[in-house]
Amino acid sequence: MRKFDVTIIGAGAAGMMCAIQAGRRGRTVLLVDHAASAGDKIRISGGGKCNFTNLDIKYDKFISHNPKFMASCLSRYTQWDFIDWVESCGILYHEKTLGQLFCNNSSKEILTMLNQAMSDAGVVLELKTSVKNIKRSTNFEIELNTSSIMSESLVIATGGKSIPKMGATGFGYKIAEQFGLSLTETRPGLVPLMFAQQELAPIKQMSGTSVQASVSCNNVSFDEGLLFTHRGLSGPSILQISSYWDQGDEISVNLLRDNSILEALKTKRQKNGKQAIHNALNGLLPSVVCKFVTELANVSGNIGDQSDLSLIKLSNAVHEWKVKPVGSEGYRTAEVTLGGVDTDELHSRTMECKTVKGLYFIGEVVDVTGWLGGYNFQWAWSSGWAAGQEA
Repeated sequence: MRKFDVTIIGAGAAGMMCAIQAGRRGRTVLLVDHAASAGDKIRISGGGKCNFTNLDIKYDKFISHNPKFMASCLSRYTQWDFIDWVESCGILYHEKTLGQLFCNNSSKEILTMLNQAMSDAGVVLELKTSVKNIKRSTNFEIELNTSSIMSESLVIATGGKSIPKMGATGFGYKIAEQFGLSLTETRPGLVPLMFAQQELAPIKQMSGTSVQASVSCNNVSFDEGLLFTHRGLSGPSILQISSYWDQGDEISVNLLRDNSILEALKTKRQKNGKQAIHNALNGLLPSVVCKFVTELANVSGNIGDQSDLSLIKLSNAVHEWKVKPVGSEGYRTAEVTLGGVDTDELHSRTMECKTVKGLYFIGEVVDVTGWLGGYNFQWAWSSGWAAGQEA
């Protein structure tokens, strides 16, 4: 039986960061993953450019049943710490929007940085390796498909259920349950929303069209791009609000967030009354969206023939379109998994279980989910760093 000080299951962002930190402390570290390569989600993230963190990391941009749990990790290892590391490796990056930082060249640069740091720290990386069984006596006894391991500390960094084609499973939750830990309900987050068939027909006509919108649900709003799809709605604003939406909830959409359309329409009514109402909207919204909102408001004819009430109805269709999604696209396209290992079970400073000494949970498997835009990567770096100081 091989022996290691620390065994980490899951070679994603959090697992790799934890392995590096533990190895730098002189601990013998084994990092295993059932995938053929480490950091696959890092590689595909940000369209291959890796949105590796955000300049504006704040605790209120994370979702958890304990909204203050992540404060310790995020303050001990900050976005500035990771940025310093990126810069020290000569990786060029840029801010795209809203504080989101991307590599100028390729996400592979972040992977190279992590892999080199693991090698320098003496981490043993074993891929295409699955866990068959875990027992705990004095130490953890871990049966792999390749060998048996004895380890003083065990770190679970297996992620959530999102994007199963990348190998995501609920394995980490099973380990938590095996050791008697509570879980909060899991569901897809940062995911496109779908409509019922009767509402979908006009949406399909706009598939591929995008607008800058404000989307609200449950007293939370996001002002970002919205994309019409053949299934419903996507784009950053929808992905963001999906983490606050639940089955049966209605969302409110402002399709023209930067302008009040009512005054513009009244001016056009006075100056060009013979213009068709949907043409009067052109220049303010894409033409297919103009057609959609006029039908939604049940307004037709020339703009000069419209009463104030008709223009108000049209304004409401643009600025306060209310719709109830029938569901989301699920884990297949979700970027993250909401919920997970209950934070009440973990020490916020170290990520160690309160009831099982030497057992740690980090990253997405924990009930901490960030907004779109580098927040979830920062949680991975910060929680992995914290566990790596202790495991």
